Amino acid sequence: MPSAKILESKKAIVAELTDKIKAAKAGVIVNYQGITVENDTALRKALREAGVEYKVYKNTLTGMACSNAGYDVKSYLEGMSAIALSNQDEVAAAKIMKEYADKIPTFEIKCGFVDGGVLDAAGVNELAAIPAKPVLVGKILGGMMSPVSKLAMVLQAIIDKENGPAEEAPAAE
Repeated sequence: MPSAKILESKKAIVAELTDKIKAAKAGVIVNYQGITVENDTALRKALREAGVEYKVYKNTLTGMACSNAGYDVKSYLEGMSAIALSNQDEVAAAKIMKEYADKIPTFEIKCGFVDGGVLDAAGVNELAAIPAKPVLVGKILGGMMSPVSKLAMVLQAIIDKENGPAEEAPAAE
């Protein structure tokens, strides 16, 4: 049986990870087996730049922390597992992990979570296909502005027609 010191250390890790999972907007758990040091370094850099935290924990600790946060992922935690947590963007971790899973055959997505629900690998891949939040907001605003700008152009055409063509000021010589 482990000593009290080791148990306290593990409890602290689980508590810290639980807090990180609760604070995260989304997370992805992957099997990182077979990834080269070069690919792992590039992956970690891409995740860091996107504001995603990526770390390897023991499966039992990850399972306990996820369970404490309300996500039942224990059935996915076999083999080598790492977790990526995104605090800013719901799709950032999924996009980056999918990119690497497509490039590296042994690197695979196990599961993920977002909005209080657990996603299987297919669900994470669907999440990765969603455009980033700023892109979606831009599309919505563009869609809302289109009718308004068309109305403004029609009204301006009516005004121009009623008033006749605008006279140009003589050019200064």
